[in-house]
Amino acid sequence: MLKIRMQRTGRINSPSYRIVVVEHTEGPKTGNIVEKVGTYDPKTKEKKLDAERIKYWLSVGAQASPTVHNMLVSLGMIDAKKINVLPKYKAPVDAAAEAEKAAAEKEAEAAAKAAAKEAHDAQVEAEKKAAEEKKEEAPAETPAEETKADPAKPKEEAVAVKE
Repeated sequence: MLKIRMQRTGRINSPSYRIVVVEHTEGPKTGNIVEKVGTYDPKTKEKKLDAERIKYWLSVGAQASPTVHNMLVSLGMIDAKKINVLPKYKAPVDAAAEAEKAAAEKEAEAAAKAAAKEAHDAQVEAEKKAAEEKKEEAPAETPAEETKADPAKPKEEAVAVKE
C-alpha cells in the first residue's frame, strides 16, 4: 500500500519537509520513494504541492498520513474532516468544548427527568387528596337491617291443594 507522507530534510533546527509517495513499509529516511509531490517549510508555512499528482495517487489507492491529510483538507484539495494527530492527553480545544457540551446536555436531561418526576409525584399526591376528600364527602351509609329467616319460625310455603 502506498502512502503520501512527509520526509524530513534540512539542517538541525531548520526543518523542511518533502511530501513523498512511498511504500508504507519503507522508513521515512530510506530514500526509496516512488515520487516527490511537494515540499513544506514549517518556519515560513510555505507549501508547494503538485495537486494533480496528489489527486492521481489518491485515486490509485494511496493513503495520506494524518498530517498530510490535514494539510490537504486545509488547502481544499480533498473534502473531509481533519484528523486529530495530537496525543490523547493533548486533545484539541474543540474536543474539550464538545465534552463540555455533552456534559451540559446530560445535566439538562437529568434536570428534566427530575422535574418530570416531581410533577408526577405532585399529581399522585393530588389524586390521593381528592380520593380522601371524596370519601369524607360521601354520606355515612347505615347498615341495612338484615332480615334473617328465624329457624324457630316455620316457613310459609304456598301449597297448592287439588280438589
